[in-house]
Amino acid sequence: MQYFIAFLEGIITFISPCLLPMLPIYVSYFAGDTERTTAKTIKNALGFEAGFTIVFVAMGALAGTLGGLLKEYQTAVNIVTGLIVIFFGLHFLGVFKVRLFGGVNRSMNKKELGFFSSVLFGMVFSIGWTPCVGIFLGSALMLASQQGHALTGVLMLLLYSLGLGIPFLVSAILIDKLKNTFAFIKRNYKVINIVSGSLLVLVGILMMTGLLGKFLTILS
Repeated sequence: MQYFIAFLEGIITFISPCLLPMLPIYVSYFAGDTERTTAKTIKNALGFEAGFTIVFVAMGALAGTLGGLLKEYQTAVNIVTGLIVIFFGLHFLGVFKVRLFGGVNRSMNKKELGFFSSVLFGMVFSIGWTPCVGIFLGSALMLASQQGHALTGVLMLLLYSLGLGIPFLVSAILIDKLKNTFAFIKRNYKVINIVSGSLLVLVGILMMTGLLGKFLTILS
């Protein structure tokens, strides 16, 4: 169940207010200056996703490893990680705003991307857009650290990356046909933020109290 939560957090990251509006710009870079083809768009989108997946999975391995080293302080780890996730959730609910998580506006030089340059682009994205994706990425990392194993952390962040990457790929292919869907999501950002923030607060409380494992066992 914790893997599903990580996957869900990836999906919510994709539809976040600071990432989804930038999607047409990213797709234009995948397609390049020449006439857009589906094969080229898919190739470059997959490279882009491979790039941010590499970085996120490495973060997951580090989080899981650190969690394992701090296993004897599990109660303190639960409280700290839970409070951090609750903090993220309250920010998403609009209780307060932290400018760090407001996203950044970046101008990118237009150039033809190939697969490997798209991989590099994805790695730069994962680092440069951390303020934008940081809320749910941070939650996934906190959840991974509680598992206490590097492999579990890798798997959880891999699922997070898939949750972010699959809709990215589908949208890159069908972007012209999904304009109404994107418009609907944008119109309902308030509801999405409330649901997403509430989910984070709930997960944070369960993490802080040490009940997350029991809750996941019941659901699984």
